[in-house]
Amino acid sequence: MACERQPYQSGARLYKTHCANCHMDNGEGLGALIPPLAGADYLVNHRDELPCLIRKGIQDTIVVNGKMYAEKMPANEALSDVQITNILNYINNSWGNKNPAFQLETLREMLKKCQ
Repeated sequence: MACERQPYQSGARLYKTHCANCHMDNGEGLGALIPPLAGADYLVNHRDELPCLIRKGIQDTIVVNGKMYAEKMPANEALSDVQITNILNYINNSWGNKNPAFQLETLREMLKKCQ
């Protein structure tokens, strides 16, 4: 059982290190500047883009839960595919989110499409 929780715990640690400064520990984001991850429709509606957002960052505006956000998100190109998978699985199953898990091989295929 402890082995099954390891990727989730790894995702939590990685989130705290690479994401929480902006998206906050509770995933609520930062007002009108940084979008929330908790209860975010973007996680479901743009699932195929999420790995690339973490790896390459984002320069464009996005809409999350009906609100527009224009703050740039930095790239995290040093993160491995496994680390990105663990972060996304942590985000997708935290703060009330109940989204399907990412599988490593599927995520790798998504990352090949990053520009």
